[in-house]
Amino acid sequence: MPDPTRRHPPVKLTKGYVERIMPGTKDEFHWDTDTKGFGVRVTPTGKLTFIVQGRVEGTSSPAARVTVGPFGVFTVDQARDVAREHLRSMRMGIDPRDTKRQDEAAKVSLQTVCDQYLNRPGQLKDSTKAEMRRHVEKVFAAWCHRPIASITPAECRQRYDKLAKEGLRGKGPAPVQAAIAMVTLRTLINFAMSEYQRLDGAPIIERNPVGILKKDLRPSPPRTRHIDRRSIGKFWNLLTAARGTAINADAACGVDLVKFLLLTGARRNEGATLTWDRVHLNDDPCECWFYLPDPKNKHPVSLPLSTQAVAVLRGRTPVDGNPYVFTSRSKAGRLMDARAPLTRLSLLIGMNRLSAHDLRRSFVTLGANACGLDVAKLELLTNHVPQSITMRHYLQTSDLREYYPVVQAIGDWIENAANIAAAQATGANVVGLHAAA
Repeated sequence: MPDPTRRHPPVKLTKGYVERIMPGTKDEFHWDTDTKGFGVRVTPTGKLTFIVQGRVEGTSSPAARVTVGPFGVFTVDQARDVAREHLRSMRMGIDPRDTKRQDEAAKVSLQTVCDQYLNRPGQLKDSTKAEMRRHVEKVFAAWCHRPIASITPAECRQRYDKLAKEGLRGKGPAPVQAAIAMVTLRTLINFAMSEYQRLDGAPIIERNPVGILKKDLRPSPPRTRHIDRRSIGKFWNLLTAARGTAINADAACGVDLVKFLLLTGARRNEGATLTWDRVHLNDDPCECWFYLPDPKNKHPVSLPLSTQAVAVLRGRTPVDGNPYVFTSRSKAGRLMDARAPLTRLSLLIGMNRLSAHDLRRSFVTLGANACGLDVAKLELLTNHVPQSITMRHYLQTSDLREYYPVVQAIGDWIENAANIAAAQATGANVVGLHAAA
């Protein structure tokens, strides 16, 4: 195929000559006689750009063409000097295009790396993206537009220590949040190390500066806090009482969410974002279930509901125009968390604090220890990725409605414990005879 550009005989490029160049209907090239490979390109719009073209020594690739810069920003002599440097590099086997890419990579900012990492399709959940972006824009705001390669170990140490001792807003120690933020930074720098490299393939960042915090960022011991089985009945009765005396609809909804999480083992956000179209209630107790289309492990699943959980849901009144089960008067239209009732009621059962995730642990602990249920089934019902090869690759785990007896056993245990606690509160000499399921 013939070259679509129009070529002119080489001339000595001077300021006067370049200023007299008239554009054609296509890109045209004017080459210099003094420095072979140096030229100027003119587009049909009249834009003049200095270029250099030559073969890289020791390679069989086509001639490399590199843009020097526009006329006006560069004089002819300045552009010729740059072109000679590029040609000298080519004779040494160095492709100036690679050098340019390396220079650009060394300048890439933390914010740019963050955007590229988070914008990979199908890799991260929206909640994870939001948390990582918040870390970059809040915790590392002063570093956002700096080259990521310029972040030093000393700076990481200083930032971590300040966060751990004072928190982001200076309100007190926050070592856990400091560690999580630094893990985000470490992840982004690891990504940059794999994406941006020098000419020889070595990463532009040879060592992750967050590595200086290796001992500080060790995985924390597994959290085991849960409601003691001896307190479950009292806790349930406190919830029921709080529901009856709630000062407004949001407060009542918060109690309902706590009950739902305890009875299902669902994650806080899985309960808080539950919509009515994912809830299926039926007169047959065995046919009541809810659906999670996008859980944390990205494995959609249908989960059974105990009669106690169904009672909680039937006690909720759908709000016109609001798809959520656990609604709120807030702008989001739903509850964001259940901290209010958990904070208040945890003290009444002798616990300093209680989180939504503690309800999830309580569900599993009750099922395994109090009800004697199969831990493997509890693992599936709490939507964890199965650990055994057989369960991962051969067991159908997207529809767990047949596990209804498991959740019903836990619901019955809680209800029975509540009845016993209520009787004991009146002075009755009552003990529970819980049968293992």
